[in-house]
Amino acid sequence: MNRPLRAVALLGALAAVLPVACAQQTPAAAASAAQAVTPPDAQPIVTGLPDFTRLVQRVGPAVVNISAEMAPPARTGNGQVPPGFEDFLRQFGMPMPNMPDGPRGGGTSLGSGFVISDDGYILTNHHVISGADEVTVTLSDRREFEAEVIGSDEQYDVALLKIDADNLRWLRPGDSSSLQPGQWVVAIGSPFGLDHSVTAGIVSAVGRSNPFAGQQYVPFIQTDVAINRGNSGGPLLNTSGEVVGINSQIFSNSGGYMGVSFAIPMDLAMNAVEQLKETGEVRRGMIGVNIQGVTPDAAKAIGLPDSRGAMVTNVQPGSAADQAGIERMDVIRAFNGRPIGDFTDLPPIVGAVAPGSEAKVEVFRGGKTLQLDLEVGAQSQLGATASRGPSDDPTPSGPSSATALGLTARELDPALRQRLGVDEGEGVLLADIAPAVASETGLRTGDVVLAIGRESVGSVADFNRGLADVEPGETVMLLVQRGGQTQFVAVTAAED
Repeated sequence: MNRPLRAVALLGALAAVLPVACAQQTPAAAASAAQAVTPPDAQPIVTGLPDFTRLVQRVGPAVVNISAEMAPPARTGNGQVPPGFEDFLRQFGMPMPNMPDGPRGGGTSLGSGFVISDDGYILTNHHVISGADEVTVTLSDRREFEAEVIGSDEQYDVALLKIDADNLRWLRPGDSSSLQPGQWVVAIGSPFGLDHSVTAGIVSAVGRSNPFAGQQYVPFIQTDVAINRGNSGGPLLNTSGEVVGINSQIFSNSGGYMGVSFAIPMDLAMNAVEQLKETGEVRRGMIGVNIQGVTPDAAKAIGLPDSRGAMVTNVQPGSAADQAGIERMDVIRAFNGRPIGDFTDLPPIVGAVAPGSEAKVEVFRGGKTLQLDLEVGAQSQLGATASRGPSDDPTPSGPSSATALGLTARELDPALRQRLGVDEGEGVLLADIAPAVASETGLRTGDVVLAIGRESVGSVADFNRGLADVEPGETVMLLVQRGGQTQFVAVTAAED
């Protein structure tokens, strides 16, 4: 019965002795021990979580629902999608791979939008209303208006609508160029037709190229905000309630939210709005080059100190770049003073410049940096050249040559030249490639070599001369055409 009490008494005795033992330490030792036991308090970098209640109450009435309708076309019975299922898939207004945007298949496409002025101008996505016969806007108070499509641009994925209404609640554009990863952002829209759904998250990245969207002129804002079908065209807002982007795309294997969402920067969208109001179309700057990224091997081959920039693979005759003196295999490092880190940075920068404007281009060529002046042209209305399929089973004729690079080239006969779309006097065919070279470079039999470095190749003799002096370990740049597209490939000769 008394053992617990004796234990308590013993603990008390020990507690009384401990201060005496501690007092016998030297002051320095005591200080060191105190630091080891009690580290300094870490100051919090982030405090609290935001409450978006007031923001949503203030801006919510300016967010609208968009309904785009088109009469169904006559069915041919040859479609791969079962009847009725196509309408179900596109009902909620966000594009899917290999399917037309908007309500082109008939039925109704649902999306979102937002009012940008008190006299009834509304912004949404191009793909929400593309091909529609009738567009209906439903306000937060349930009033419905038939909308006029003022203009629409597929590349920016922006559409400007107008309804006949006054004294509307509208949203103020924010400065999307000042966005930084980690900032809080809010989306309001109608996912799956659920009007005025609010989701929040952070900016994941800015200036993002989305290779799955086919929109080379848009430096997307990437977020982890939950975006689903029907959110398309809705606003992405900062914590001040300003619109910094238009929710446009999602990356998904399932068709639903997976934590990677893309929005069109608001400064880009407002540039499009002004042009659509004035002319009904959007014009973008263009300099007339095809470009690719710079690999470390390519940088080494041309003497570039790093892999920043956009390497020019083709210059369109008579274009702004051609007139300015830009050449194939030049690396564009800056445009109007803005550095080009990755080749995908260049199209949005050039596209945002008004056609006819003067611009300065910094180019790396032959170990030197050049400053060139050019007058920016207008984007071609014809678009890019249609791609041709690569030749999987070429049947060339003529002499062949095996080189130290492990490549065998053959002449192009007239029929094959025409089939591959190679101009007369250009190119030789790769008929055989050493397995190690194919694995390292991605080259394939049937590729056409158009140039070695800056020198054009029109025959096997040209090919031989261009590679005759290649030393073991040396890296050579080959300009290769495949499927109607050209690209420089760095190939390193095997060491002895």
